[in-house]
Amino acid sequence: MSRVIDLNNVTVIRDGRPILNNVDWQVESDQRWVIVGPNGAGKTTLLRVAAAQIHPSSGSATILGQRLGEINVFELRTRIGFASSALAAHIPNSETVLNAVMTASYAVTGRWNEKYDDIDERRARRVLAEWHLENYADRAFGTLSDGEKKRTQIARAVMPDPELLLLDEPVASLDLAAREQTISIIGAYASAPAAPAMVMVTHHLEEIPAGFTHALLIRDGQVFAAGEIHHTLTSDKISESFGFGLNVDFTEGRFRVRAR
Repeated sequence: MSRVIDLNNVTVIRDGRPILNNVDWQVESDQRWVIVGPNGAGKTTLLRVAAAQIHPSSGSATILGQRLGEINVFELRTRIGFASSALAAHIPNSETVLNAVMTASYAVTGRWNEKYDDIDERRARRVLAEWHLENYADRAFGTLSDGEKKRTQIARAVMPDPELLLLDEPVASLDLAAREQTISIIGAYASAPAAPAMVMVTHHLEEIPAGFTHALLIRDGQVFAAGEIHHTLTSDKISESFGFGLNVDFTEGRFRVRAR
């Protein structure tokens, strides 16, 4: 077991306002974390620090043993799988699903003059099959449904065989069937012994897949609670962090939230 994320007193300031404030957080290689909190709490900013997309304004952030500010982040990012809607916006609509996934090997979002080996294509097709996209390999990315696009983003993030996988709201905006299918696939992946450390941001506890082991509650840019998932996502802690009385249940492997 090794530490993949180590944040100490991390603060991120934008336009004179702290988005994150003195955050301490550690993630081990065998853990699967979910980050939960109200809108504007700093969830996506925290994930972007973990993805080496932004640097802290103060404090130290060490990702995969590399301290931000002291290393080449472009090399570090090749070891991190990151799926987000913002990144998906850079994938050309005309790009085939196969190329959208395979280009992750070069950390680019559009195929130009790169040369790929047969092993790259074989791995991309294997990853597409794992995420139930094998029949979409030759489809244009822009023609996919929202659910298919979300799974393509995740497949792309998995393509480089990352040591750390980060998912920013991977089932947001999906219809019921697409949401449940994607949650099921993520859960199976998270439960696999060979899966990398994972961190997922969500607004809804119902969207947490099976296999996730830890949770971080964030409020107003600060860590409100963190630890083993069932000790953290309790009715009292969720109610206090969201400022509203909520009951949290865990039934048949999934969380459920209702107003008190």
